[in-house]
Amino acid sequence: MYTFLTNKDGHGGPGTIVAVIHGTKAETVIAILEKICVSKRKAVMEITLDLSSSMMLIARTVFPKARITNDRFHVQKLYYDALDELRITLRWMARDLENVEIKRCREEGIPYLPFRYANGDTRKQLLARAKFILTRHESKWTTSQRWRADIIFEFYPELKQAYQLAMELTDIYNAKSHKDAARLNLAKWFDKVSKLAGNAFQTVIDTFINHYDTILNFFVNRQTNAGAESFNAKVKAFRSQFRGVADIPFFLYRLSMLCA
Repeated sequence: MYTFLTNKDGHGGPGTIVAVIHGTKAETVIAILEKICVSKRKAVMEITLDLSSSMMLIARTVFPKARITNDRFHVQKLYYDALDELRITLRWMARDLENVEIKRCREEGIPYLPFRYANGDTRKQLLARAKFILTRHESKWTTSQRWRADIIFEFYPELKQAYQLAMELTDIYNAKSHKDAARLNLAKWFDKVSKLAGNAFQTVIDTFINHYDTILNFFVNRQTNAGAESFNAKVKAFRSQFRGVADIPFFLYRLSMLCA
């Protein structure tokens, strides 16, 4: 299901619901949106969306005058997913090492005592609990989280490097810089990411190459699709109250009454 939001003047952003469309095929969505008057569609100046190629096709086809902007939070999430994949890979390696140690202790007939870091975490526990730490700025860490982070970065420098680049990306987006300055900053950041090991980071690089212009468009007006994401969250929360929806037309009617 696609949800589209617009202001009353038709220029995009959070506001009145234009359409809630069943299905995700680009052809279906395009056919429905093309029923909107051409003059109104040409009045849309900017569209923010995720990194979906289907959504970009819809936007370019239906709203020919609009600037296409990839939402910053989806771009950042792509990098954080790569960072988390690195953490998971290291955790699997820690699990394999633990299995080797258990086997050795069994063969030698001695009890197995897992290795523990200074804060009491085992290798697996440390990497499991790193997930939350690696998604937050260090200024928001608690004392125990800071201690854990120091251990993580000491024993896993690759995680430290990847985390620092995540914070650099956040700083680039938060800086009130114009598009040309952001282009230079992102190019420098991109070069650092290209030196990281792992297939997930290669995916980040390829995505940036394919969508570089639309990613940079954020720095023109700093628009996001937070309004649409917020509405989507409300729809999911409303749906979860009923543990699924049997009567879709009635559900959409109730949704329009509550949220329109």
